[in-house]
Amino acid sequence: MPVSIKDVAREAGVSLGTASTYLNNPERVGPQTARRIRKAIDDLGYVRNEAARQLRAGHSRMLAMLSMELQNPFFGAVAEVIEKRAADFGLFMMLLYGHGDVDRDREYVDLAVQKQVYGMILASGSATPDVLDLLARHRVPTVLMDAHADRDGFASVAIDDVTGARRAVEHLIEQGCRRIAVVGGEPVLPQIQERVLGAQQAAAHRGVRLEVVPTKERTVEAGRAAGEELAQRPARQRPDGIFAINDLVAIGLVDSLVISRGWRIPEQVALVGYDDIDFASSTIVPLSTVRRPRDVFGRVAVDFVRELAGTKTPAPPRHVEIQPELIVRTSSRRR
Repeated sequence: MPVSIKDVAREAGVSLGTASTYLNNPERVGPQTARRIRKAIDDLGYVRNEAARQLRAGHSRMLAMLSMELQNPFFGAVAEVIEKRAADFGLFMMLLYGHGDVDRDREYVDLAVQKQVYGMILASGSATPDVLDLLARHRVPTVLMDAHADRDGFASVAIDDVTGARRAVEHLIEQGCRRIAVVGGEPVLPQIQERVLGAQQAAAHRGVRLEVVPTKERTVEAGRAAGEELAQRPARQRPDGIFAINDLVAIGLVDSLVISRGWRIPEQVALVGYDDIDFASSTIVPLSTVRRPRDVFGRVAVDFVRELAGTKTPAPPRHVEIQPELIVRTSSRRR
């Protein structure tokens, strides 16, 4: 006969309820008891009937995350935080890469609904009205990242990008920069719009010239191309300070200006990025940047999903805004 959960409970010396709690909510079982149950499962070769469990619960143990910016190491790091936090609650993570294709995003969300996911995290521009309508219709607990939830049954978590960008540009001004460029990204996504706004506020407050140099993408190659364009300008039209919309763009700028053209950073141009990805401190010129606290970002998202999953009726929208931190390194430190 197949091994049952009753057999596991007997082998572990715990009640049937405790063994069942471990399978469904492992965080509610103490570590020593959890180890005994885990050992009993391994020793007996117990295999859970996941289809039956899903039928009873009305959802799977799968937490889906949809993002269009997985090429940015920041979101890869956030995904890792989400996966680890989800595992704390007996959940598994399904990572979906939308590529910015609206139709593909819709197909992914359709798939997630069909799989009866436990919840959905929409990151970096993937929360289109059609997608939100579909998730609301099927009552999927959904959290938006880098956005602001405005409907019942949803929650959101974002970084205060206006403040982050303002601090970056204020720092450049304090280092003596008077011709500042914001480089990278078309202002389509809300977080990009907010970074541009923060930069403009800082420059206007201090009476400093600021221009926006858009790029179609937010990649190293986009930064490299923007650097080439800036380097070809007459000396008086070149910026003496650059705020890059993310660290990838900043690294591309370093590549084109320092490695290819021999510019001195920060003497000729001071540079600040955004995100504080893992290798920002290890570039040829250690990169000043605005740190987005990815650990808090990911944990709040998962915790919000669990809160939403625990409500019987759609709750009013909730939002948490996290403060960024300016990290000053060699690329901008003149004083």
